Amino acid sequence: MSVSVSELKNALSEILNRVAFGRERIVVTSRGRPKAAVISIEDLELLEDLEDALAAHEALEAYRAGETVPWDQVKAELAARRG
Repeated sequence: MSVSVSELKNALSEILNRVAFGRERIVVTSRGRPKAAVISIEDLELLEDLEDALAAHEALEAYRAGETVPWDQVKAELAARRG
């Protein structure tokens, strides 16, 4: 389902309930183009878990390919960021 930004403003409570309890995913459009999505917290958590799994897989592949960074370099970069 999709709604415009103005429809979202007018029916926010209803739309949030449909997403939270009805497990719907709602695309918000602006001038007829998709702009954002409203998803349940469960869907957000699943998406974040998938992103973490992908990052772990990519890190493992980089490690296997020998693309590692020495620990001293990592510590120095972290210390530099802290100022």
